[in-house]
Amino acid sequence: MSSLSSAVRDLQRELENKTNDLSKLQKDIAKNHQVRKKYTVQLGENELVLKELDLLNENANVYKLIGPVLVKQDLAEANSNVRKRIEYITAELKRLDATVQDLEEKQNSKKDAILKLQQRIQSLQTSKAKA
Repeated sequence: MSSLSSAVRDLQRELENKTNDLSKLQKDIAKNHQVRKKYTVQLGENELVLKELDLLNENANVYKLIGPVLVKQDLAEANSNVRKRIEYITAELKRLDATVQDLEEKQNSKKDAILKLQQRIQSLQTSKAKA
């Protein structure tokens, strides 16, 4: 009977550890979603800037804000910079998507493991009650 109680206690400790791991995974997923949201907003802003730059004629003045100062910039250079920024943000979004997918797979496997542990604990407690 005491070995059954100790088995239940061990399983409950394991369940607690797995639950803590699941909680950490969920926090990581939430954090990744926040970062992804930020990048998505930046991507939209940069695409809008690119559209605006495409509307300008070649001899238009373009200025870049550096700290508190507006500095004149070549249109081609500005265009190139914005395109590079869009490429970078797109690559980061793809990386974040892969990371989130991996974390969600880990989360699902943790949930399955927790469910199995809960079922084992329940069956041990049921057999303990019958004894």
